[in-house]
Amino acid sequence: MADETGPAHTGVPAWDLPTRAFHWTLLALIVWAWVSVNFAEALGDTTLVYHRINGLAILTLIVWRILWGFAGSSTSRFARFVRGPVTVASYASTLLRGRAARYLGHNPLGGLMVLALLGTVATIGGLGLFAVDDNDLVGGPLYRLVGESQNIRLTRLHDQIFHTVLLPLVMLHIAVNSLYTLVRKDPLIQAMVTGRKPAIAYADASHAAFAPVGRALVVLVIAAAIVLGGILALGGSLRL
Repeated sequence: MADETGPAHTGVPAWDLPTRAFHWTLLALIVWAWVSVNFAEALGDTTLVYHRINGLAILTLIVWRILWGFAGSSTSRFARFVRGPVTVASYASTLLRGRAARYLGHNPLGGLMVLALLGTVATIGGLGLFAVDDNDLVGGPLYRLVGESQNIRLTRLHDQIFHTVLLPLVMLHIAVNSLYTLVRKDPLIQAMVTGRKPAIAYADASHAAFAPVGRALVVLVIAAAIVLGGILALGGSLRL
């Protein structure tokens, strides 16, 4: 096997293309979510069409990732990286002592971060379905299903959770991944770009198996059908 500090291109597969595409696409859509609502006038989008389309895209991605957590490659499956509190605490203890095992996919603490990010983004997206703009002119696909006072409350929550929960989680995620890369020499960020990690011993390497890209496309179609079909089934509207 290659030395731990060897070049990434001599390493082993860690992340499949669909998972990497999901990661960076979701990041781009989160940034665009903020831009599309805060600079709507400058973009000539007074009815927030861009923002609403973006929200549907985010929800579709989240549903895709949930499905991919069961049908995807080993490092993307929840069963491989979601651990109980005892395992998480044990990993955290060994990490503080500098003896933590290396993982090809998410380590036990990383698994918690994945769940926190997915849950937070899903919550924001779900609230956005019922949100209205400041002038009460346009709203999410389901905003007519609840009363005006509920629209206002859900819109406020939609905004608050984005700023007070999601943004701090994203900053923490970036900071921790940077520390792992710089201090532990575990190239988490690079691996999410290249899909590979150095060829060393990993605690979860014996379970490594990768799903075909075609399956990811099928799952994406299913995810879109769930989101869009679910909105229509609840009596919502997809008109922009």
